[in-house]
Amino acid sequence: MDQGNPEADILDHREIYRGRIVNLCVDTIRQESGAETIREVVRHPGGVAAVPVLEDGRILLIRQFRYPLGKFIYELPAGKLDSGQSPRDTMARELEEEIGRSAGSLTHECTFYTSPGFCNEAIHLFVARGLTPTGQRLEEGEHITVEPRTLARCLQMIETGEIEDAKTILGILWYRMKYAPPGDANSG
Repeated sequence: MDQGNPEADILDHREIYRGRIVNLCVDTIRQESGAETIREVVRHPGGVAAVPVLEDGRILLIRQFRYPLGKFIYELPAGKLDSGQSPRDTMARELEEEIGRSAGSLTHECTFYTSPGFCNEAIHLFVARGLTPTGQRLEEGEHITVEPRTLARCLQMIETGEIEDAKTILGILWYRMKYAPPGDANSG
């Protein structure tokens, strides 16, 4: 239920940084109590992620080097929204680039916020099926391998901490909740 914006009175807005991926803004606001406070907000255009499911039920994970973490991690294919491109079109492009497959069907499942305490990034989650090989088209600086895993193995990887990425954890758990037969943790 939307209860309005109790912090709608913006006294000062400053864009501190404008980058290729994010912008950082610092706002001075007046709260309902009359107190002034600072809000640091990372502005992000949003993104997409997909659970790509092969005909045999395995999920295609990617293993990708993430510079901020200084290591390779397991993820679902994902990407940043480009201006003028719909989430569905962005996801279709990212699937071809990152896993080298086009999707016969791309079903939008949900949209969620990654870190709403300081960032407005929303990720649109899809399930991709009917995957046809097209060949990977990695962007400059991307180091990605594609690794098929059963749903049971993905769940185990979440439990053991091998999968640490939040969008990947949410996507796999969503897929299990919605598409795996009830009570069948090993369904894949």
